[in-house]
Amino acid sequence: MIRRALAFQHMDDEPPGLFGRYLAEQGVETDVVMLHRGEAIPSLAPYDFLLVMGGAMDVWETDAHPWLGAEIAAIREWTLTRNRPYMGVCLGLQLLAVALGGEVGLAREAEVGFGKVELNALGHAHPLTRGLPSSFKMMQWHHAEVTKLPAGAEVLASSAVSPVQIMSIGRDIMATQFHGELTPALIDRWAHIPQYLEWLDQAMGPGAYERVRTQSRLQLTRSERVSRAMFENLISARRSIRAAA
Repeated sequence: MIRRALAFQHMDDEPPGLFGRYLAEQGVETDVVMLHRGEAIPSLAPYDFLLVMGGAMDVWETDAHPWLGAEIAAIREWTLTRNRPYMGVCLGLQLLAVALGGEVGLAREAEVGFGKVELNALGHAHPLTRGLPSSFKMMQWHHAEVTKLPAGAEVLASSAVSPVQIMSIGRDIMATQFHGELTPALIDRWAHIPQYLEWLDQAMGPGAYERVRTQSRLQLTRSERVSRAMFENLISARRSIRAAA
């Protein structure tokens, strides 16, 4: 049973969002570590679940963001030594890959906005993606991607741009390149963040924010169903494993 969760946050405007809400619905207490503010990573021992969010930095930018090294080490300890449930989002997927011996590099093109993600044959059969439609649209916001999978990792879904959109390791560890944590309130916040508006315009052309906000009104209800299904599959997998033991 999951009683206490730890979340790694890398930017003020990249919070746990929907996943934080889902944890709260389960009665889980979540401690958020604001790594970009210099907050230290606590002992992992008291926690049952690790949530690692996105961010504008890249996994290799350890000189600019020295805390990335400690975070990668903590993710390695969590997944290899403690083997407890892990959910990663965007940067959280890339950090997981690097922590376990995979590689991350620049994608051939940036992927920004709501784009189609498709399950592969393994994704259709895997317990962590049970209940997901064959294809669905999710918010993308990245220019880097996993270029080499770590040992034991499986790809469950891809997009036309990025081969690794959902990655799993066993039944306790999963991460997505897309942003499943988004809420309407979070997208509304972007209107007041000049850097976010600039990034959107660079990737999608002038006036991109209004187009994304319009898309979000149509897509977020559907994408929330995908996010909830993945989260509940991850939680139920841990319950099943404990029951079997």
